Amino acid sequence: MPLRLRRNPLAWADQRATWDQARPPTMAEALRRATNRASGNWFVVADSRDVRADRPIGRTVAGTEVVLWRDEQGALHAGPGACPHLGAPLKDSAVHCGTLICHWHGLALNGAPFAGWEPWPTFDDGVLVWLRLDRAGGEAPTERPVVGNRPSPVNAISAVYTAVGACEPQDIVANRLDPWHGAWLHPYSFVDLEVLSVPERETADEQDALVVQVSFKVARRAVVPVKALFTAPGPRTVVMRIVEGEGTGSVVETHATPLSRTGAARPRTAVVEAVVATSDRRGFAVAKAVAPLLRPAMRSTAARLWRDDLAYAERRWQLRSTGRFPG
Repeated sequence: MPLRLRRNPLAWADQRATWDQARPPTMAEALRRATNRASGNWFVVADSRDVRADRPIGRTVAGTEVVLWRDEQGALHAGPGACPHLGAPLKDSAVHCGTLICHWHGLALNGAPFAGWEPWPTFDDGVLVWLRLDRAGGEAPTERPVVGNRPSPVNAISAVYTAVGACEPQDIVANRLDPWHGAWLHPYSFVDLEVLSVPERETADEQDALVVQVSFKVARRAVVPVKALFTAPGPRTVVMRIVEGEGTGSVVETHATPLSRTGAARPRTAVVEAVVATSDRRGFAVAKAVAPLLRPAMRSTAARLWRDDLAYAERRWQLRSTGRFPG
């Protein structure tokens, strides 16, 4: 059984303090290494399930309005969200037989360049939709984004949660590269957290990892202990992978996508988090069969955690923007 009973559970106030282990220079260096990694100008913009063939959806990336839709074959299309004719919001238009038709004057777009409208590169990894926006990224573009290893879709359940905070992407990444706050800020979910190792210098991404031992709280003394690795494969992405314990191989990918332009007086950033869960237990096949019923619960769990984590990220930005951040 994956469940364990904590023998001598400590009250929240009695647990070991972690402030002396969460060294600001160490966290700042980990953040610097992460934000210096190349992205190829790719940004996560949506849950793959949200981009459909019966209607368009709109997103904003670094102050740029974007529209996305699929054609009848399921192919993904994306480009400027304003109609090139008179600027109508294409996210409010209609998709008919795979063609996006502007609801102001009927200008039709099939995903190819037309009337001044130019498509942008996209990538659907099966869980998330990515957009390459070279003007916003400012890097050398790559053909595909960096997508980490995930469990096979055949043996996994995935859910995507999105939230928006008043901060910059680096504040989201910094939050995820600070596992020491887990049992203090999220006592309803995590207990007995211990950071086993911290990278001190630049190495290969997979080795440049925070290794954490933690127990997921189920009810009162019942917990599920696991060992997890936190890595940052790109400047706006942090991946947590379970390497020992229940759900080994499961991943949580946290992507930070800027909504406002660089230098905005009040920046806004979207957190797009994909949870891809797997297990080698027989009962998991039953869970996978009812995945549509489980996804709302998975998103609800993520929402509760990000309510606290966004407050952390927003506070960090407030302090940085006023020259008061002690880290």
